[in-house]
Amino acid sequence: MDDRRSLRLLIPRPIRRLPADLAAMLVVTLLVNVAVFVPVVRDTPLRVPLGLAFALFVPGYVFIAALFPEAGESPTADDADDTTRFSGESIRAGIDGIERVALAFGLSIAIVPLIGLVLNFTPWGIRLTPIMLSLSGFTVLATAVAAHRRWELPAEERFAVPYGAWYTAGRSELLEPETRLDGALNVLLVLSIVLAVGVVGFAVVSPPAGEQFSAVYLLTEDDDGELVADGYPTEFTQGESAEVIVGVDNHEHETTDYTVVAVEQQTETVVNESAVTDSAAEDGNQTAVNETVVTEQQELERFETTLAHDESWHQTHELEPTMVGEDIRIVWLLFPDGEVPDEPTTDDTEYHVHLWVDVEEP
Repeated sequence: MDDRRSLRLLIPRPIRRLPADLAAMLVVTLLVNVAVFVPVVRDTPLRVPLGLAFALFVPGYVFIAALFPEAGESPTADDADDTTRFSGESIRAGIDGIERVALAFGLSIAIVPLIGLVLNFTPWGIRLTPIMLSLSGFTVLATAVAAHRRWELPAEERFAVPYGAWYTAGRSELLEPETRLDGALNVLLVLSIVLAVGVVGFAVVSPPAGEQFSAVYLLTEDDDGELVADGYPTEFTQGESAEVIVGVDNHEHETTDYTVVAVEQQTETVVNESAVTDSAAEDGNQTAVNETVVTEQQELERFETTLAHDESWHQTHELEPTMVGEDIRIVWLLFPDGEVPDEPTTDDTEYHVHLWVDVEEP
């Protein structure tokens, strides 16, 4: 017992004094960050229910706790306090538990989009890491303000979650019902709640059905600093470089390792007289088909990254072709979860994007 108390004294005093409900909010915040950022844990379905509980309840609850640190009485208080009410003194300086829970959900639904709107006008944008850090920072700050305001109040006026009263009432209703019918109804109610939570939890954590695919694409930065799929550099002088941004999207429904290989190719167009288009075959006309053949290829650069499902990644590439001539083809080949061949080509992967450039001698 003394050892346990000694270990408790090692914890900083403000944390030891933290109210239980606010401590629970910090624990949920910590768990959801672990579920999102820790490599092994983030691959499990745990991040979905934790993320929903965090985003839909925690920010609003700590914000309400900061606004109303004092305990409040139920709006259905006894009429015996009417005299105090009519005398001009408010008996409801705070709010009760039911109101806190309702306002917590409502304010969370308002706070999270507002933080996302602010992030939209920052260089970080609306992405997983900035959103998690912003919501976590808001939660910690609001929790600190709420705890400070509660500590400034007398102990009898502070809001506290009545865990003991709930436990006593629940135990009395379940184990000591007035009649057998009340006991059976209470058990049925508990089973119904457990079944409902189980069904909703399974629906949330079960992987969604849908197509699995990856994507690779090119972007550039316009004059306003926005990323656009336009304005690609097409004229080069040998030895000079231009900036492009390579993007990768993961829709594989699992965490995936990616390798992007950038190659430059000398090509020529050849006539394949043996190939006949379907329409030409129907008309009885033998129409030759032009094909692009790679005559020389050289690797420029490689990039590697690991993405969770529905994550995107942007990599700046200082493109500097070494071949000289017209219609040099620059190809970015994307290889998800696979070994890259020694001489990778477009035949080795279904995910690739290319850019035609002209390169002059200096």
